[in-house]
Amino acid sequence: MTDREQTSRSAYLRELIPAIVIMGWITVVLAVDVHVHQFGQLVLGILTWALLVFVLKRETVLVRIQVGIVVVFATLIEYSFSPVLDVYTYRLGGIFGVPSFVPPGHGLIYFAALTLGTSQTFQRFGRELIIACIALGGLYAAWGLWLSPQRDALGCFWYGCLVMFLIFGRQRLVYVGAFVVVTYLELVGTHWGVWRWSTIDPTGQISIGNPPSGAAGGYGWFDLVAITLAPRMANWLALRAKDGQDLSVQ
Repeated sequence: MTDREQTSRSAYLRELIPAIVIMGWITVVLAVDVHVHQFGQLVLGILTWALLVFVLKRETVLVRIQVGIVVVFATLIEYSFSPVLDVYTYRLGGIFGVPSFVPPGHGLIYFAALTLGTSQTFQRFGRELIIACIALGGLYAAWGLWLSPQRDALGCFWYGCLVMFLIFGRQRLVYVGAFVVVTYLELVGTHWGVWRWSTIDPTGQISIGNPPSGAAGGYGWFDLVAITLAPRMANWLALRAKDGQDLSVQ
């Protein structure tokens, strides 16, 4: 291997470090959470917010806005779907039973998916990764629908959403990154009992796996909102800043 090839490979690996660190932190938080109560969760939340601020420190305004949109949107969904609708329930439960590390955790998950999706490694093997994601996701969804101990119609539907994002999405490789990160998160979190999905949706019609096999497709809606709204919000902020500068000059 030439020096140039070694340098290129090192550059590829460095790009993936933020996503690797985030997935490692997620693992640590979930492992610790099963042994603590509200105060411990508060500490985990503070540390997770600190990590989110740190990783965004050198990012562009657009990326920060995208992450902010995901945090807000995901938090609204969390407090609707968990304590109100009981679609899934966190270990401690209750109206305030959404752990404090969850909102910033959603920001980290999106940032990890974005880091993977925009990396040179993913760009280089983009077509292959999209095909692999569709194939593996399809096998997982089929298992959830026909073989899982907890039948999973919702996961199958969300897998369909994921396929649509992978085919028609503006940043398709970000959804591949989300598939990697979110699938890992759901498998680990439910295995350790940090949260548990209900067996059926609030209408009583749609069965849900624990976790839903296509959870990344459901999460893809967060990505879609961020990718769609962030450029408009960034332009609006830029115009506001420009107007402010013009007024100060006058």
